[in-house]
Amino acid sequence: MSRRRRAAPALAPLEERLGYRFRDSRRLDLALTHASLAGARRRSNERLEFLGDRVLGLALARLLIERFPDDPEGALGRRLAHLASREVLAEIARELGLGRHLRLSRGEEESGGRDNPTILADALEAVLGAVFLDGGFEPAEALVRRLFAARVEALTAPPRDPKTALQEWAQGHGLPLPRYHLLKREGPPHAPRFRVEVRVQGLPPETAEGGSKRAAERAAAEKLLQRITPAETP
Repeated sequence: MSRRRRAAPALAPLEERLGYRFRDSRRLDLALTHASLAGARRRSNERLEFLGDRVLGLALARLLIERFPDDPEGALGRRLAHLASREVLAEIARELGLGRHLRLSRGEEESGGRDNPTILADALEAVLGAVFLDGGFEPAEALVRRLFAARVEALTAPPRDPKTALQEWAQGHGLPLPRYHLLKREGPPHAPRFRVEVRVQGLPPETAEGGSKRAAERAAAEKLLQRITPAETP
């Protein structure tokens, strides 16, 4: 019988918050190791992230199928895409305090890596992958349900993607598709800011900012939609 490898004392509180005790704590350690620290003798969490992404998708899909039995595929897909987004995963990672346990290079540490949304989201997926390898799908799915339950309940309606809604509005009015232009990118690498403009024929343009180009585009589309009269808004 293989001996259980207990987590280092520093990781015990994280196991407590996860509600899962690892049989082999090396898996949790690897899940928290960023690629910036990887080298010839140390691996990173990238493979666990790859696995965890699939575990998360399946666990969320089953949870959503059960919670919203009347939703068509498109509505379920929008719910899943929102829940598995980088922004939501980073929020959950912060709630778990993953940032303080990450293993980063000095350069990544100094550039704010412990609060980088992408690094946090990737680490959360890696932790899910580690739980799956350590205990199988059942505890991994249970963890997903604990972490996402409140957010699933809050999704009383399928999230509306502003870019899709604006595109549908334009098509419904016989107009060309909205056009997005990147106006500015500024800020440090770990916390960039993007400013984007969206134009629809016949309407004044709208601009917005976000932590990614995609987020800025969504915000600009939402602002433009808000200028459309409620009767016309999709």
